[in-house]
Amino acid sequence: MSSISTVAKRKALLKKLLVTIQKNEKAISEALYNDFKKPAFEAYLTETQYVISDLKHTISNINRWAKPKRVWSSVLNLPSSEFIYSEPYGRVLIISPWNYPFQLAMCPLIAAIAAGNTVVLKPSELTFNTSQIVTKIVEEVFDVKEAVVVHGGAEFTQSLLEKRWDYIFFTGSVPVGKIVAQAAAKNLTPVTLELGGKNPCIIDEGADLEIAVKRIVWGKFINAGQTCIAPDYILVQAKEKYNFVELLKQEITRAYGENPEESPDFARIINTKNWQRLQAMIEPEKVIFGGISNEESRYISPTLLDEPDLHSEVMKDEIFGPILPILSYHDEKDVERIISKYEKPLSLYVFTENKDFAEKMITHYSFGGGCVNDCVIHFSNKRMPFGGVGHSGLGAYHGKFGFDSFSHKKAIVKKPTWGDVPVRYAPYKNKLKYIKKLLSWL
Repeated sequence: MSSISTVAKRKALLKKLLVTIQKNEKAISEALYNDFKKPAFEAYLTETQYVISDLKHTISNINRWAKPKRVWSSVLNLPSSEFIYSEPYGRVLIISPWNYPFQLAMCPLIAAIAAGNTVVLKPSELTFNTSQIVTKIVEEVFDVKEAVVVHGGAEFTQSLLEKRWDYIFFTGSVPVGKIVAQAAAKNLTPVTLELGGKNPCIIDEGADLEIAVKRIVWGKFINAGQTCIAPDYILVQAKEKYNFVELLKQEITRAYGENPEESPDFARIINTKNWQRLQAMIEPEKVIFGGISNEESRYISPTLLDEPDLHSEVMKDEIFGPILPILSYHDEKDVERIISKYEKPLSLYVFTENKDFAEKMITHYSFGGGCVNDCVIHFSNKRMPFGGVGHSGLGAYHGKFGFDSFSHKKAIVKKPTWGDVPVRYAPYKNKLKYIKKLLSWL
């Protein structure tokens, strides 16, 4: 089995990776800007510093995570010592996406290496500049037998999936996630699938609208909406709709100016194909703000759509862009009718001052993770798992959850040769009543 056996070796590699990333921070930020004009602030917050923080956290905790965990012994096994060992799966394939091309390549790599696996990393072909610097960093830190970056498009990725792996980690769309799962099933290969979905954002009557619009505008339009956990559509209580929409317009203007195309803080759509896909979602008669676009620069302005039909293009699938549909509701039945139309989302957000309403929303609906009175920020806590459920994903990672995802948990019982209890051995004559009595107390 291919693995990095010692924890000391893994830790040394992660420390070297940390130094190398810190040395290349400026180059990473420039690559992200060259790929799709990602603002330096967003590159720092959501890409380089997130990865650096993840590395520091992993380096600090890897010894504890990797140490065999002692558990209470079963009475049936006494005398014994019983443990859970974390064992690397072996050869891991990581397929990373284009929307956060540095972070979503590096964080799974960090977890896989920490757990002792060797890695083949396939970054997105759509972010050429960032993929090149990811390759440069990996080549500088790792031997090719430990980690290697490979490049190619859809056909090459398909050829990778035809090979046998010990674990596959994929981040991307639901349709491609299904292809990955099918390929993995041929060899019973375990997978983590980080996918997406239509993430609802519910605005309750009496919610603090001024705070809500600030947090929603940031969470929706960061990275030009190309974020799997961004609010996908708004469900606002009908009584609050007018005020909410007016405040939303004001906040978008405050954040990005009268002409967001000139703002240094607003990214671009990754390529022409995705620009055209998003452009087809914008029905002019539904636009109440924005709706301006430029194919040459792959720009689409922050756009608000008023009450689009649930069967329209914008409401069919995950938007993954700077378009925000606004739907109103009168009661919880309306909320149920709309949310239940879609598969389980990756995230759900609720803005409310009513704790009972918040608790009802987050417990009634099944989704990967979410926030009350904020959005997106649950991703930032390495002490919580990040992942989807149903069509929005399979498995979770971040911090120790990432280490555990890339580790097989092996149960080990250690018994001395003294104190052997003969009751379990054949012949069983006259032993059944004793074993029944013993087990009745357990």
